Amino acid sequence: MSITLYTYFRSSAAFRVRIALALKGLSHDDIYVHLRKNEQMSKEFRDVNPQGFVPALIHNGHSISQSLAIIEYLDEVFPDPPLLPVDPLSRARVRQLACVVACDIHPINNLRVRRFLLHEFGKSENEVNGFMRHWIEEGFDALESLVRDDPQTGRFCHGDQPTLADIFLIPQIANARALDIDMERWPVLHGIEEAAYEMAAFVTAQPKSQADAE
Repeated sequence: MSITLYTYFRSSAAFRVRIALALKGLSHDDIYVHLRKNEQMSKEFRDVNPQGFVPALIHNGHSISQSLAIIEYLDEVFPDPPLLPVDPLSRARVRQLACVVACDIHPINNLRVRRFLLHEFGKSENEVNGFMRHWIEEGFDALESLVRDDPQTGRFCHGDQPTLADIFLIPQIANARALDIDMERWPVLHGIEEAAYEMAAFVTAQPKSQADAE
């Protein structure tokens, strides 16, 4: 088995994949792609992922990009421990929670959006940070309601073991904290964050724990 992860310590999408790999106890080699130095624009990396995004995962010579696709692939190939429940309704619920982050919050809260707002629209750092906070807070309001009002929520988003939903939530909370957003506003999400960081997989996957951390 050979697994290589193209990653960047600040990338929340790469953070997700690092959590999944750690939960499953999968060893891997890291190749660091410094997004702020535009290393993702190099021909070498574009040959791996034409989108120029991290993460990208190479498994036995096959390249996969997009964190959701990577994590579901890992869950199918290495099913223990499972990251999705068995029954279809529960699987749909977990995917729904993950997609609130993956599809609605994160796409408008990443480096390329920040750069576009700063350089193309001439927005200030304060204005851009306000934009980012707005969409994180709106998304977290929805997520808090979804987990607070559902009896399937346990220590984690779905039950008492981490799932795909938590793998997406925790890096987004890290982004929120980097913008000085107070998580006390969302007590259930905050509690899930505390439960996650009691597990080594989440701790070792953190940006500050990476070899390329600055």
